[in-house]
Amino acid sequence: MSLSTDAIATDGPRAGWRAWVALVVLLLPVLLVSMDNTILNFALPAIAQELEPTSAEQLWIIDAYSLMLAGLLVTAGSLGDRVGRRKILLIGAVGFMLTSIAAVFAPTSEWLIAARAGMGVFGATLMPSTMSLLRTTFRHRGQRRIAIAAWAGGFAAGGALGPVVGGFLIEHFPWQSVFLLAVPMVGLMLIGAPIFVAEGRDPHPGPIDGWGIVLSMLALAPLAYGIKEAAVTGWPGAIGIVTGLVFGWLFVRRQLRIPYPMLDMSLFRRSKFSGSLAVNLCCIMSYIGFLYFVSQHLQMIVGLTPMAAGLALVPGAVCSVVAGFAVTPFASRFSAAVVVPICLAIGAAGLVLVAFAGAGDVWMLVVAFVIMGGGTAAAQTVSGELIISSAPSHRAGAASAISETAYEFGAVLGTSILGGILTAWYRAALEIPYGVPEDLAAHARETLAGAMNAADVLGGAPGTALADAAARAFDGGITATSLIGAALLVIACVVSATTLGRSRTVVSR
Repeated sequence: MSLSTDAIATDGPRAGWRAWVALVVLLLPVLLVSMDNTILNFALPAIAQELEPTSAEQLWIIDAYSLMLAGLLVTAGSLGDRVGRRKILLIGAVGFMLTSIAAVFAPTSEWLIAARAGMGVFGATLMPSTMSLLRTTFRHRGQRRIAIAAWAGGFAAGGALGPVVGGFLIEHFPWQSVFLLAVPMVGLMLIGAPIFVAEGRDPHPGPIDGWGIVLSMLALAPLAYGIKEAAVTGWPGAIGIVTGLVFGWLFVRRQLRIPYPMLDMSLFRRSKFSGSLAVNLCCIMSYIGFLYFVSQHLQMIVGLTPMAAGLALVPGAVCSVVAGFAVTPFASRFSAAVVVPICLAIGAAGLVLVAFAGAGDVWMLVVAFVIMGGGTAAAQTVSGELIISSAPSHRAGAASAISETAYEFGAVLGTSILGGILTAWYRAALEIPYGVPEDLAAHARETLAGAMNAADVLGGAPGTALADAAARAFDGGITATSLIGAALLVIACVVSATTLGRSRTVVSR
């Protein structure tokens, strides 16, 4: 993720050492939120074995967090401008820690889903607040560029650390340990923020748009729910999709009419802005969808430990960070309409490799993730900068909030659509071997984890036959979803080539 600071403000006084300590403090919630986007994928098999969620509940355990986060990012940023960004940050940090502790004691999947939703509510206050506070803390352009580059690097590092930390914790401790990670990180922030981080707010804020907040949530939640249900159960999900679209239309209509909108809709009339958002959305959907199926495949089919599965994805995660920096000189010399499609085509090649080479070879998956992760990260670096630079300077904050919202909604769609399609394919393709009792067969049809649990209960030749059948069905779904992910990146190629124009970008990371 990248942001251009040159379009935001002019040079100001240089910050002292306290500002750099404040930067370290503000990086803690950035690391925490970005790690939480990926860490749960490696706890999911253990959670599935203990709580036995249905396939829909399994998706909601992941998506409840991203759904609430995406729906409230703009709202949280607006509240921070009005009541104080540091105050909102501290309130959100305490809430995030408490709901994380609630997740530790979850006895059922419903409890865990509710706790994850609470984490999303409070997590939404962390990201916009940290970026806004960095802008007010570092008024000198050069220092601010370094601070925002550190912010972006922290976000990428958190995503890279998530699988490794998650794998280590799951291998050595119960799955609940992944939620306790929030306690020490939030504790350090609660100590350091009041001392080193100065308060900041908008001196002339508009009124809070209560109806806008309600309409945005009524649009996003039913839409995500409908997509989940449509992917897993078919047409009943259409009701949720239609409901979400109706409330989305009402939200847009209201934002166009009120003098102080939560979301400045005029930004979407700029082709570079809208095209860049579409690129980021498709990239995140493909990336998160890949992580959703590969983490299950590596643990439950290949048989790797959680730690080993996490380490298998480290090369791809590191390549994602490196590619974001490596693309910057090319983005400065060549048109974004050329650089971004090339990067997206590289990312699509990684997913095509999975589809045609199969998911059985661990090293092939590692190489595919390196290719896909590097290509999509490079594309997002360029398109992310364009999201900010294509907006007027006085709307850079709104553009940043929209960019964050698109990222989180892309994470929701990645698991909702690709995860839902994978589940539907698995159910349709699974052939229950002869002699498996009906109760165990019902568990096997729900999820891959249910099938592996049932195979363990059966044992012997029948258990082996059931496990093999489940692996074949699941890997067939991986082929289908990999091709769909590649198709999304191809669509993004076309969008970027036709909307990003001939401009060159100077990318700050």
